[in-house]
Amino acid sequence: MTGNAREAILAAATTAAQLHGYSGINFRSIGEAVGVKNASIYYHFASKADLGAAVAERYWRDTAEALRSIRESNPDPLGCLLAYPSLFRRSLENGNRLCLASFMAAEYEDLPEEVEREVKAFADINVEWLTQVLVEAGLENVERRAGSIYAAVAGAQLIARTRVDLKLFDELIDSYRESGLIPAHASTSNERY
Repeated sequence: MTGNAREAILAAATTAAQLHGYSGINFRSIGEAVGVKNASIYYHFASKADLGAAVAERYWRDTAEALRSIRESNPDPLGCLLAYPSLFRRSLENGNRLCLASFMAAEYEDLPEEVEREVKAFADINVEWLTQVLVEAGLENVERRAGSIYAAVAGAQLIARTRVDLKLFDELIDSYRESGLIPAHASTSNERY
């Protein structure tokens, strides 16, 4: 039961963070959602910072696994780039939630150091993965472009969430493809970014 309680606490804290950011991680509310007392949460996590860091770490590790899965199911790097926004779309499909790392990044100056570190890791794994895929696609200026793609997709999610409009997210992603930010076709030797 201990492992199950820990997982239930992490799941409830993740939902709270996706809806309200780090400030939404409240032991009393999480305890009520899980059906445990605060002392049970403290048994697994010594502080809110420890729980927040565990939530953010789990989130970026799950994202890294999802990115690996995209890569394995798409041998063509352009297929990977076309599939990438789906990671952010899923949060919107699941109760109009925001990417946990994006929400926490908005509170960055107020985050404990251990949570900051995990939020940075989320951005890093996304940009590193995009960089690798862009290199494989034969494009130039891949690091800058990878950061731009990550920021654009996360921004599209934020805008769509504030309007509770999944169609808007799709339209923004389509505009990124049409403009060439997210490549949708083979590159040419003259392509610059």
